[in-house]
Amino acid sequence: MQEQLTKSDIKKIEEEIEYRKLVVRKNAIEAVKEARAHGDLSENFEYYAAKRDKNQNESRIRYLERMLRTAHIVSDNSKGDEVGLNNLVELYFEEDDETEKVKLVTSIRGNSLDGRISIESPLGKAILGHKVGEKVHVQVNDKYGYEVLIQSIDKTGTDEDAIRGF
Repeated sequence: MQEQLTKSDIKKIEEEIEYRKLVVRKNAIEAVKEARAHGDLSENFEYYAAKRDKNQNESRIRYLERMLRTAHIVSDNSKGDEVGLNNLVELYFEEDDETEKVKLVTSIRGNSLDGRISIESPLGKAILGHKVGEKVHVQVNDKYGYEVLIQSIDKTGTDEDAIRGF
């Protein structure tokens, strides 16, 4: 699957790959060597745990590198009064009579429990590009959809850490 990533996402992934290759890999190899030196490998739990950790690190590196190779770079092309990427949006859910603030992010940053909604989710797709005061229909599947009203858009929330406060 082709991930939609921003340039910031790509930079963070590249930093993680570098850290895993230069620091984690070195430590994992040393842990395997040290555990192997303890003798009989057939009953050496430390050896198997160290090998597992080393393999998990290598697997994560391969996953991240594959993600970068297949990524589609996205940027915020929204106008000043439209919902765009990394915007904090206040929505009114008519069906539940509730208001909620969400931040529109790329799929790898999405976490609905943290209020970060992916631009690839039904809600993200529905509100992207719409303006304050617009009522938008969110189609979840063939049988169910709901309405949301866009109450406000905050375009200043571009820093990933800034969202933690809402």
